[in-house]
This record gives sequence, C-alpha cells and structure tokens, in this order.
Amino acid sequence: MKARFGVHLPAILGTSAFWVMVFGAYLVLAQRRPPPQPIRIEAPFPTPTPVASPTPAPLRVYVSGAVRSPGVYRLPPDSLVQDAILAAGGETETADLVAINLARSLADGEHVHVPGQGETPPPAPSGAASGNRSSTPVAAPIVPLDLNTATAAELEALPGIGPKTAAAIIAGRPYGTVEDLLRVKGIGPATLEKLRPYVTVR
Repeated sequence: MKARFGVHLPAILGTSAFWVMVFGAYLVLAQRRPPPQPIRIEAPFPTPTPVASPTPAPLRVYVSGAVRSPGVYRLPPDSLVQDAILAAGGETETADLVAINLARSLADGEHVHVPGQGETPPPAPSGAASGNRSSTPVAAPIVPLDLNTATAAELEALPGIGPKTAAAIIAGRPYGTVEDLLRVKGIGPATLEKLRPYVTVR
C-alpha cells in the first residue's frame, strides 16, 4: 500500500502544483483588472418648444366703382386686385378690367376702384407698375365720401381712421363743412389735411 502511494506521489504533487499555479495566476489577473465603472443614466436633453410664428393680419381694402357690392373687405395677406373684386361680388357688365392690373398685390388700407367703360381710371399707387406692394394707400378716391352719409366701413378705409374714430365721426353728425371734423376726438389739423381729398359734405 505504501509502495503504491509512493509511486503516485510525484503525480499528485505535480497536479497540486499545477492548480496552485492556476489559482495564483487568477489572483494576479483579478488584481490587475480595473474595477467596473458605475453606470450613469443621463436625462435626455429637453426638446425645445416650437415658437409659433405670428399670423399676418388681414388686409382692409375699399372696393368701389363698377362692382356689384362696393365696400370695405378684409382679405388674406398677399391678396391681389382680382381677389378684392371677387370679394365685392365681381365686376359689373360695364366694368373696364383692361384699365387696371388684376395681378397687382394689395396693401392694407388700399382703395381699389374699378372704372366703367369710358371712365378714366384713377392713378395707380406707388409700386403698382413693378407689382410690388405699397404701404401707402391709393390717392384720393374718384368720388369723395359724404361725411353725413358714409358708412363706418367706408370711413375706416380712409387714411388714419380706425373703428373708434369712424364711430366718433358718425356720432358727430351732421356736418356743415369738412372743417367740422376738427370737433371729433382724435382728429387734428394734420389728420384733417390728410382726409380733405377723401371727404366732402353735401
């Protein structure tokens, strides 16, 4: 029995030494391995809130002349003269559409007059020849508005006249002369001179 144990002793010692070396190598590698880094969870970047672009204000355009329903109309931005005529019910049978530029862009507060056949058309506003929009309304209308009979919509189409001033003008009737506008709150000498070509008293 002892002899047999002595025969296998070298093999046992060799196997033991091998496993000792493997365990030692494992310890060395374990010490050299860097410690695991903690997992960081970052919050996603906040999505920027889209800023709504301002909605362009509608255009106020006074349409007169050879149309079916003359008056002041509110039209979308970038509207054309043709759009204003359609808003006023379209042209009448006597309208001379060749005398005006239907493709011209409109400006806020503009006066579009559709001449009848044989009628001299009004002067075009600044920038009309090139097709550009103009911030200046058309020159004086062909027929000035009667201060004693004009509607609020017609008065609002005049330069410098808003809804409140138009209401004040109507409340101040009757007028004997155009100069009587000076008694209306909000109308001074400078505004009167701007309105003088546009209004009359009959």
